[in-house]
Amino acid sequence: MKTPLINRSLAEFLSTYCLVLIGCGAMVVNGETQALTHVGVATVWGLIVMVMIYAVGPVSGAHMNPAVTIAFTVARRLPLKDAIAYVPSQCAGAIAGAASLAIVFGSQASFLGATLVQLELTPQAGFAIEAMMTAILMFVVMGVSTGAKEETITAGLAVGATIAMEAFVAGPLTNASMNPARSLGPAIVSGMTTDLWLYIAAPIAGALIGCGLHRLIKPGSTDLTILEV
Repeated sequence: MKTPLINRSLAEFLSTYCLVLIGCGAMVVNGETQALTHVGVATVWGLIVMVMIYAVGPVSGAHMNPAVTIAFTVARRLPLKDAIAYVPSQCAGAIAGAASLAIVFGSQASFLGATLVQLELTPQAGFAIEAMMTAILMFVVMGVSTGAKEETITAGLAVGATIAMEAFVAGPLTNASMNPARSLGPAIVSGMTTDLWLYIAAPIAGALIGCGLHRLIKPGSTDLTILEV
């Protein structure tokens, strides 16, 4: 029997909460202690994505990312009503995760892992980086997912590894968000909303591009109607 939507939405809330708590928590801890290094932080991001996919993938698909949810909906792998429930749940989970970090470290500790364009890059360059990284991520997600669920044996490893690799490369440039909710939570709680528009728009654009590229190499009928109930 299909898991009720409220349970799947809760799974998205909890998994996104853990994503921000652990991923952004690694950034905050490294900022305070320099104990993890850039490599360590990128590895933590990959690991938390991997374990959450295994934990809740069979329930909700473990999207943890509005860009992924929107792309799945456009690709008609996810009903619109599910997306309408998933996206607010993901954003709420990200805000709760950032708020938990603020309780421990204070709201300004390394801006709680807020995503900012680094190294004097232009916003246009930051947008391009985030869009390209998300396109690659979504391309991989489409390839290893079943319908709108990342629940296969290889999904956690493939998606987690992709996140880690992209964090290795893009972390020093844009903090490698690839996720509007992940950027929204720390931005709201810390008040560091500079470039937030970029981290909302670019991942969505990139996810749609990645979805489209995958459909080009693997065309086929849609899994469901977008208005499925």
